[in-house]
Amino acid sequence: MYKNAKFTTDNQKEVLDFMKAHPFVLLCGIGADGKPVATHIPVLIEEREGRIFLQAHTMRKQQHTLAFEQNSNVLAVFQGAHCYISAQWYEPQNVASTWNYSAVHATGTLRLMDDDGLYMLLKNMTSHFEGSPHTPASMDKMDDAYIRSNMKAIIAFEIEVTQLEHAFKLSQNKPAKTQENIVQHLQRGNSDEQAVAADMKRVLQQAKPSK
Repeated sequence: MYKNAKFTTDNQKEVLDFMKAHPFVLLCGIGADGKPVATHIPVLIEEREGRIFLQAHTMRKQQHTLAFEQNSNVLAVFQGAHCYISAQWYEPQNVASTWNYSAVHATGTLRLMDDDGLYMLLKNMTSHFEGSPHTPASMDKMDDAYIRSNMKAIIAFEIEVTQLEHAFKLSQNKPAKTQENIVQHLQRGNSDEQAVAADMKRVLQQAKPSK
């Protein structure tokens, strides 16, 4: 991951909040043949006794699943909005353009769960993402035989995070006036550009001295 002190925060909660807001991760590992594997999955994030855990499930007998079973070292990438930043919005101009983005890399060790752990994960994950105990999609409203049948095709796992790295690259290395000019241009753009503009406005607000 690209490292620059201007694009990081000492606020651990800010990093965790970002992860929870972007739970659909790119999970990477290494197969027995030494080649990289990756898959895209949603994760639940838990904090227990000062440690961070990611929980998820995936289909059995997939290339990435076999790799995770053989090598427990994995990397989960959390990605936020990103977009091109044109140097024509800078003062002075005639310098290099760039790309703004926010990302967190969570390195950790993967542990496979048994069927009881899988069942509880499915229940917790459904409840979390549905956001309401009254949803008709609740597992409590599903036939148990249906659930058990589908469980045969998937496997659950938990990742204990051993290292967290992040880059919230939002033009903090530019003067405030230039940052504000970038925000004005991005606010007229597509959804990703508007999201980056909102992130930049938040960072600019935090940088202002309190009265």
